[in-house]
Amino acid sequence: MVSQCFVDVGTVRLAYRVSGPPDAPPVVLLPALGEVADDWDAVAAELAGGRRVYALDLRGHGDSDWPGEYSVELMRADVLGFLDALGLERADLVGHSLGGLVACLFAAAHPGRVARLVLEDIGVPRPRPAVTPERPDGELRFDWAMVRAVRAQIDTPPAGWAAAPRGITAATLVVAGGPQSHVPQDAVAELARLIPGARLVTIPVGHLVHHAAPKAFTGAVAAFLGVTRSAPAR
Repeated sequence: MVSQCFVDVGTVRLAYRVSGPPDAPPVVLLPALGEVADDWDAVAAELAGGRRVYALDLRGHGDSDWPGEYSVELMRADVLGFLDALGLERADLVGHSLGGLVACLFAAAHPGRVARLVLEDIGVPRPRPAVTPERPDGELRFDWAMVRAVRAQIDTPPAGWAAAPRGITAATLVVAGGPQSHVPQDAVAELARLIPGARLVTIPVGHLVHHAAPKAFTGAVAAFLGVTRSAPAR
């Protein structure tokens, strides 16, 4: 059973979905830019057989607060506040794209709080040509001001981001999307090389690995986390 919950972290209220046995080891799922907790539903269903699964709406997304103040560092701080508020001393972290960047920076800054780390199709932070994003038409599930703030940081990474992977001590699995992904795959491979002892697995279906190949993705992640899978992914 999946429950929708809320928790106050400082001045921000965060929404999350929780499933799995309450006494099982925790895993926190962090979605991509513009995505919310239900993006992980298929993955959460697989992992919930052996983990207490928390899928989070990052600030400025979904049912979490849209406070108007955004940065990747604030999202990283929100993850720390989330763990503290729920009394989770250590957790596995799984992050995709923006969520993977947040997870990567969190694991480097707070190594004692991360048991195992899964990073889905993200590369080592590198400067890239800035492109002004165009707002999609219609109602959005995220704050457009958040997109502008976060994209500016990703285009010009702050000092220290590139060195962060070397500070990760958690066992790490990096999942690459292969040549169909828009993320430079040499940067994904470099990220895996920089994280001590990291394992790199390529599932060549593009950037949205857990959507395009749910069975392969959840199988790799479940095996890495030591989770007994509840049922085949569909």
